[in-house]
Amino acid sequence: RECYISATARCAPPANKPSPDEVAACAEFLDAEWRLLKRKRVLFALGKIAWDACLALAARNGITIPRPRPVFGHGAEVRLSDSLVLVGSYHVSQQNTFTGKLTTAMLDEVLNRSRELSRRMGS
Repeated sequence: RECYISATARCAPPANKPSPDEVAACAEFLDAEWRLLKRKRVLFALGKIAWDACLALAARNGITIPRPRPVFGHGAEVRLSDSLVLVGSYHVSQQNTFTGKLTTAMLDEVLNRSRELSRRMGS
C-alpha cells in the first residue's frame, strides 16, 4: 500500500548485473515515473546500482546532490529535499540472502524505517 515499485533496468541482464549502457537506456522510464508520482517521499534503493540510479534520477530532475556524493550502504539515508529521502538496502539477491549479508530482520528494519520516514514526511 502507498508504494510504487520500479526498476533501474527493465530486463534480465547477463549475470544479473546491468551494464551502464543498459541503465542509461532505461533512464527515460524512471524519468517518466518521477513526473507521474507527485507525492513521492522515500526512494528505496535495493543495491548500489539502484542507489546510483536514484541519485542520477534526482539530479536529472533538478535536485542538487550533496557533496561529497552520498555513499551507498545498507540503511544509508540521504535527504534529497525537504520532502524526499533516499534509503539504501542491500539487494535481496540469493548471493546476499544465502550468505547472510542481508537477513530478513535487516530488510524488515530498513523497510520499517522507510515507512516511518514516509509517514513523517507526509504529515
